[in-house]
Amino acid sequence: MPKLKSDELRKLNDEELQDKLFELRAELVKLKSASARGTLRKETGKIRAIKRAVARILTIINERKLSI
Repeated sequence: MPKLKSDELRKLNDEELQDKLFELRAELVKLKSASARGTLRKETGKIRAIKRAVARILTIINERKLSI
């Protein structure tokens, strides 16, 4: 998964952002459970990238709420 840049995310509408957020959170849950089981080897860095992408999306959503 390529890094999600904030300018690319700002071009998405609210529904697309919510869908992306749902997908990322689902993937994060899978990776965290695999990490807890000890079966996660090469993808440990993905957890950090996904957490940051979730934070970017939440920031954009909150900025839009405040600007209204």
